[in-house]
Amino acid sequence: MDTSPTILSTKKLSATQKELLLNTGLGFVEYEAITIEILEITIKHTVQNAIFTSKNAVKAIKNSRMVISNCFCVGDNTKKLLEENGLNVVETAQNASDLAKIIIKKYKNDSFLFFCGNLRRDELPDLLKQNNVEIKEQIVYKTHLKPNKFIRSFDGILFFSPSGIQSYTSENKIGESISFCIGNTTASEAKKHTDNIIVANKPTVENVIVQAVKHFTKK
Repeated sequence: MDTSPTILSTKKLSATQKELLLNTGLGFVEYEAITIEILEITIKHTVQNAIFTSKNAVKAIKNSRMVISNCFCVGDNTKKLLEENGLNVVETAQNASDLAKIIIKKYKNDSFLFFCGNLRRDELPDLLKQNNVEIKEQIVYKTHLKPNKFIRSFDGILFFSPSGIQSYTSENKIGESISFCIGNTTASEAKKHTDNIIVANKPTVENVIVQAVKHFTKK
């Protein structure tokens, strides 16, 4: 009987991401906990300062005819995608709160347009408003939860967003599973259900996988 640990990923992984799991001896299950619906953008004017906290927002605007002068973003992968689309990234931070602090310190007198999803977190807009930084929001994508009931438990679960946790826990309990989270915002959602949490030291899918592999193969 196979007793090797099994990991559940709450998003489908790419071939290169799966390679990090191959030959580790770990069992692996994947599914899509959420789906993303890209909305149509009707902005015609030039945007001076745009904020992006996810790659989904970048994907949503990339085919619009909008001109964006400066981009402020969360995460290296979001930055990479912006630059691949020819956009100028001025500041990058590893989480939304840190980005807000940079803006408050260095760009307090500028105004910003925050491209976000319908389930966006409050940290960044709240911090900017509390410090009198002018910010408007444009919802450019919608996150839909896709609950799936599992009749088994997993040793580890890979979570990549707060909405992924909401989707999973709407039909399942985290129980004794270890939650591997992409960042602190996702971890704070996981804390509502478990104390058994390991946060990636870089907010990338690859790093979440590496943390899980390291944890289960170190014994």
